Amino acid sequence: MATSDHVDLERFIAGVEKRNSGQPEFVQAVREVAEDIFDFIADKAPYHEYQILRRIAEPDRVMSFRVCWEDDRGNIRVQRGWRVQNNNAIGPYKGGIRFHPSVTESVLKFLAFEQTFKNALTGLPMGGGKGGSNFNPKGKSDHEVMRFCQSFMTELYRHIGADTDVPAGDIGVGGREIGYMFGQYKRITNEFTGVLTGKGLEYGGSLIRTEATGYGCVYFLQNMLKNVGDSVDGKTIVVSGSGNVATHAAEKAVQLGGKVLTLSDSEGFIYDPAGIDQTKIDWIKELKNKRRGRISEYAREFKGSEFHGDGARPWGVACDVALPCATQNELNGSEAKILVANGVMAVSEGANMPTDLDGVHVFKQAQILYAPGKAANAGGVAVSGLEMSQNSARISWKEADLQQHLLDIMAGIHERCVEYGGRPGSTTIDYVRGANIAGFKKVADAMLAYGVV
Repeated sequence: MATSDHVDLERFIAGVEKRNSGQPEFVQAVREVAEDIFDFIADKAPYHEYQILRRIAEPDRVMSFRVCWEDDRGNIRVQRGWRVQNNNAIGPYKGGIRFHPSVTESVLKFLAFEQTFKNALTGLPMGGGKGGSNFNPKGKSDHEVMRFCQSFMTELYRHIGADTDVPAGDIGVGGREIGYMFGQYKRITNEFTGVLTGKGLEYGGSLIRTEATGYGCVYFLQNMLKNVGDSVDGKTIVVSGSGNVATHAAEKAVQLGGKVLTLSDSEGFIYDPAGIDQTKIDWIKELKNKRRGRISEYAREFKGSEFHGDGARPWGVACDVALPCATQNELNGSEAKILVANGVMAVSEGANMPTDLDGVHVFKQAQILYAPGKAANAGGVAVSGLEMSQNSARISWKEADLQQHLLDIMAGIHERCVEYGGRPGSTTIDYVRGANIAGFKKVADAMLAYGVV
């Protein structure tokens, strides 16, 4: 990047910070994209004239609302809910709903911003949005979760629709929560439409949606390795998280011949030198989805494994491949340096922005195979888009067809990243740059076609 471009970038980021005071996650996400985009648009006057990047970095709208509900003891509880509709240049807003104590407006704005580019990369007609609440479903009864979801949807329903904004699940929002929210939407509107994705198969859901994000993360890894004449087979793999994305990423990695060494939760991580095989993955799914237990129980169940507590993260374990599949900023610059020093050759992000900006720079400078979340974890929203198509047509596709669609979509995202991620005189692919530019270009060109709106 030329000196003048760097000055312009810093001036742009200063403006973003001023307009979004106290929102570090959102500013971080904008900076990560802008670092690549400024260089790309330097000689492209229309993008400057129409202030495209400035407009993408300003959400179309942010809705904030009160959510009142009653717990099982009759106490009235109050949470805050949000829906961020970032950009609908290429299709209806699309993005998950997150229920977690860490949810803030900044977190949801960053997720909606990232979602805009992620959705563009899939090739499907979907804009970017995100929503959620600081409600914590852990420790709540089914009836408490139901009452909260119904109250949340009573406000949200007026802002969404099959052709307007189609939410899905995210952290803290699985099939149970989607069912409660869809039921309330149907109850209020008297309509059965594809307004939510991630639904149960009994009422309009899609096969392989549960597996899609984790599987897609590994498919992208597979494409990166194939591009350099290698494969997942025989690789040692460190995975963070133990929820839906992490367990299915581990599952697909094992199916392709990889050896998974770790999984984690907020209390710490387990390390199993023998490898976490399919039987053990199924045990973890049961632990997390049915018993809602902690990952530490794994070490008591399977001899030879270790639990590292106090919130420890698995990035010090030597490995060939790292799959961060938990949450944002779970892998910092120091941990990235440890991974590189230990010989990691590839990182494929299953979570949204799990690597902080220092870590991103470490991976890019080391020139390892590094896939950002907006590319590598797009499998989930891709299958959500396919669910939207099935709902619109009132049909249900077979699993084999959906698996092939997912493989094709992830291969297509990889191709777009390679197209824009190469640099003159270098044989390596900068997947971060490729994903940012490819996603930006599609959204930006649609915005140019509309004029100033």
